[in-house]
Amino acid sequence: MTAAPSETVRAYLLALHNHLCQSISAEDKTPFHEDKWSSVIGDGRTHILRDGNLFEQVGVNFSHIRASALPEAASARHPEITGRPYQAMGVSLVCHALNPYVPTAHMNVRFFMADDPKETWWFGGGFDLTPIYGFEEDAVHWHTQAYEACQPFGKELYSRFKQWCDEYFFLPHRDEQRGVGGLFFDDFNEGGFDKAFALTRSIGDHFLPAYLPIVQRRRETPYGSSQREFQLYRRGRYVEFNLVCDRGTRFGLQSGGRIESS
Repeated sequence: MTAAPSETVRAYLLALHNHLCQSISAEDKTPFHEDKWSSVIGDGRTHILRDGNLFEQVGVNFSHIRASALPEAASARHPEITGRPYQAMGVSLVCHALNPYVPTAHMNVRFFMADDPKETWWFGGGFDLTPIYGFEEDAVHWHTQAYEACQPFGKELYSRFKQWCDEYFFLPHRDEQRGVGGLFFDDFNEGGFDKAFALTRSIGDHFLPAYLPIVQRRRETPYGSSQREFQLYRRGRYVEFNLVCDRGTRFGLQSGGRIESS
């Protein structure tokens, strides 16, 4: 590879961002509020759907950061590129439904490229599901889609990324998993750029087929104040993980990322 085609990745990420927003807006019958931004370190789009018919809040973010020195959150694993210029771009999504029986979902796909003689690059991302009230058939459907996203690229990838997800989305101080898992991968450049990019696209493209059928199955389930209170209580665990454990949050803060999009 002479150069990782960052503009090709950017074009895919923007298309994915648009598709996610259009599909979720159609499901909810509520439009997103769009906020395009640019700064000295990059540009992006933050789309928020709030107080909809189905979702209490959904955030879908695209960002493309170009900076002169790698943050500690990334360089700790790559000391050979500490202090070098880099690009980082990605799409992230979090869905919080009003009905406690509709699970919270998270998806992220991202690309990193350091400007160095070895042309260091990698992909990362995945998706995970956090039910308040779990159903086996929902978990089976979710993991079936995760398996199908990975299967064309290697028989071992699903089990590998599933285990990585279970290990990553874990609150060690509570000895507690965050949800029923899914996929998580990082620092991935196996098989060359084309294969790694195709795998990343497959994972991004499988999120909606994994999530929306569960949403449609659970959205009309009756609930009362006790279920709603328990949902809000469990959301505290979600926030706790993001603030205490999440590497992506640290990367965004250390890179000078946009706080409003976090």
